[in-house]
Amino acid sequence: MLLLAGALRAAAVPVFPRTLAVFSFAVALSVQPARFVLQRPQTLSSSAPRWSCLGPGNMPSSSSVKFQHSKALTSPYPGSQVERSPVPEDKVGWMVEWKDYKPVEYTARSVLAGAKWADPQINDEGFTPQFNQRDGEVERKSLHGLYVVENGRPRNPAGRTGLTGRGLLGRWGPNHAADPVVTRWKRDGSGNKVAHAVTGRNILQFIAIKRKDCGEWAIPGGMVDPGEKISATLKREFGEEALNCLQKSPEERAELEKRLNKLFSQEHFVVYRGYVDDPRNTDNAWMETEAVNYHDETGETMDNLPLEAGDDAGMVKWVDISEELRLYASHSYFIKLVSEKRGAHWSQHPAPDCHQ
Repeated sequence: MLLLAGALRAAAVPVFPRTLAVFSFAVALSVQPARFVLQRPQTLSSSAPRWSCLGPGNMPSSSSVKFQHSKALTSPYPGSQVERSPVPEDKVGWMVEWKDYKPVEYTARSVLAGAKWADPQINDEGFTPQFNQRDGEVERKSLHGLYVVENGRPRNPAGRTGLTGRGLLGRWGPNHAADPVVTRWKRDGSGNKVAHAVTGRNILQFIAIKRKDCGEWAIPGGMVDPGEKISATLKREFGEEALNCLQKSPEERAELEKRLNKLFSQEHFVVYRGYVDDPRNTDNAWMETEAVNYHDETGETMDNLPLEAGDDAGMVKWVDISEELRLYASHSYFIKLVSEKRGAHWSQHPAPDCHQ
C-alpha cells in the first residue's frame, strides 16, 4: 500500500490517487544540455504532455519540472564497489509496472555510525520521521511537492535508481543543499572584458572547486544544516570550500567575513531549485538544491579575495564558462542557466530550434 506520509494524514489534505506526478527522462547533463518537460497533472489515461523550451527567465516552479536522472543510475556507487541493479530507460519511472525489480540495498558505514547529520535506520526504535513536512529542525519537504512513502520509506520522485537504502546520504527522502555560483567577467591585462572570438559574447568565469571524494570539478556548495537558512548555507559553504575559512586565524576570518558579507548582500538570483541528478541518489534518498548566482560585475570584490581550497575541496580556481565544462552532478546545467541570464558566451554552435 502506498501512502503520502505525515503531512497528508495530519492536515487531512484530499488525495486523488489516480493523479500522479511524473518525472520524465531527458538527457544526461554531462553530455548534452539538460531538457525539462512541462506537464499538466496526469491521470493514467491522460493525453501526451506538452513540451516547451525553458530558460532562466521562464522556468516553471519546481513542482512542475519533470527531471531525468542518469548519473543516479551509474555504478559502482561512489566510495564503494557496490553495483546498482541495472535499470532500463523504459523502467525508470514508477508508473511503469516492474514486478521483477530487485534493487540492491546499501547504506554506507559512515551513515550508520550515528553521526549528527544522519538519520537512524527506518525501523530503529524511537525513530518516527515526519515525511513531507518540517520534522523539528530537519526539513523533509521536497522542493517538488509531495512524494510517495512506501512501506515506511520515501520514494525517489525521479524514478528507480537500482539501489535502496541511503548510500552516502544522511537523510531519508530529500537531502537539501545550497550551491553558490560566484561569477565575474573575464578581463585582459588592461581590465577590459574578454569576448569569445566566434560568438562575440563576453566570457563569464565562476569559482569552481575540485572535489576530494571523486575528483570532479563542481560549484563550492554543501548541505543545509538543520534549522539553517539557505542564505547562511550559501555563504558558509563558499567560505569553507573556496576560502578555507575554517583554517584561518580569528583576524583573517573577520576580514574575510567582511568581504563575504559585501558579496552575498548584493544583487543575486536563484538559478535553480529542485532535484539534482547526483550519483549518490538512491530509491529512498536523493539530493535537492537551491543554486544562487552572486555576480561581481566590476571584479572589485572578488579580484583581491584569496582563493584557497578547504574542507571538502582539493583545489579551487576561476574557470571560464562554456558548454565544454564537465562538472559534478547537475552543475553544468546550473552554470548554463547563469550564462544565459547574464548574456555571456556559452556555445559557439547555434541552439536547436524549439517548438511548442
